[in-house]
Amino acid sequence: MSASAPPNPIVRDGEISIGLIAPVRRASATSIDFREQVDIAAEADALGFAAWWVRDVPLNGSWYPEEFGHLDPFVALGAVAARTRRIAFGTAATVLPLRHALHVAKAAASLQALSGERLLLGLGAGDRPQEFAAFGESLEDRGATFRERWAVLAAALRSPEALTMLGEDYDLHPAPFAPPPLYAIGSAGQTVDWIARNAGGWFTYHREPAGQRDRHAIWRSAVERHAADAFRAFGVAVQIELTDESGPAAPIDLGYRTGVQGLTNIIDEQRRIGVHHLIISLRPTATGPDEAIARVAEAARNAGAMDPSPQAQTEAGSGLAGSEAEQST
Repeated sequence: MSASAPPNPIVRDGEISIGLIAPVRRASATSIDFREQVDIAAEADALGFAAWWVRDVPLNGSWYPEEFGHLDPFVALGAVAARTRRIAFGTAATVLPLRHALHVAKAAASLQALSGERLLLGLGAGDRPQEFAAFGESLEDRGATFRERWAVLAAALRSPEALTMLGEDYDLHPAPFAPPPLYAIGSAGQTVDWIARNAGGWFTYHREPAGQRDRHAIWRSAVERHAADAFRAFGVAVQIELTDESGPAAPIDLGYRTGVQGLTNIIDEQRRIGVHHLIISLRPTATGPDEAIARVAEAARNAGAMDPSPQAQTEAGSGLAGSEAEQST
C-alpha cells in the first residue's frame, strides 16, 4: 500500500501542470548564485508555476559532468518555503540509498511544518559509483536498499506518532502533518509493478512522443493491475533550450530547442499523451532567468496548463492592476 498523501493539487487526471527544476542559469554564468535561485523560485511562485524542483548531488569531482555544485536539497527547499506562499516544491530526486530513511522523514516533516504542507518527495536510487563508494553503500545492491529505505520512510510518514519498526517508544516530530506524496523518479532499480503498488506516481525522462505513449501505456497497465482504485501520477522531465524562433520545436538531447509557440505545442502534446506534470529544465541561454521563466509561463498559459499568475489575479481583484499588469496576463 502506498503511503502517499491524497492526490496533490499539482497533478489532476486529464490535466497537466508545469514545474521548473533548479538551477535556472545564464549562459555566461560559471557558478550558481544560490540566493538568486531562491529569488527565481519566488518569481515562479508569483507567475503561477505548480512546482519548483531541486536535485540531490552530495559530492562533486572530476567524474561529475557539471562544474557547479548544488545545495543540500532540504536546506534549499527550506529557503524556498520561507520565500513562497503557494508553489509546491520537491526533490527530483533524493538519492535514497545514500541517506538514512529517518533523516529523510525528519526533513520531510520539518518542511511540511514550515511550508503549509507543500512538499513533494521524489526518490531515486542513484547511479554514480563514486558517491556509493564515498558513502560506503553498494551500487549493485541499490535497488534492494531503495526498497528497504522506502518502506521505513513511508511507514514513518504514515504513522509518525508510532514508529513501530523501531520499538515501542519512538515518534517523529513535528507532528501531526500530512505525509507528502512519494514519487519514483526514473526506474529507481524497480519494476513498474512495484512502483505502481507503492508510489503516488512515476516520473520518467523525455522520449519522443511515440516512445512516451508506449511508456505511459505500460504505466497505466501496471496501475490497473495494482492500484485500479487509486490515482497514480505520470510525470516527465524535459530539457528546453529557449529561442526566439516561431517555428516547430527541434529535437535536442533529452528535449527540444524551441520558442514560445513550439513549447505551447509540446505542452499540449504531453497532455494528450497522459502526462500530469512536466518538469522543465531550462538550458542556459543569453536570456535572463526572469525573462526565460516568464516565456515558459506564457507557453503554459497558451496551452491551458497554467492560470493567470496569482500575483496578477490578486492585483486585479484589489483594483490595483495597471495597464502593464493587464497586458502581461
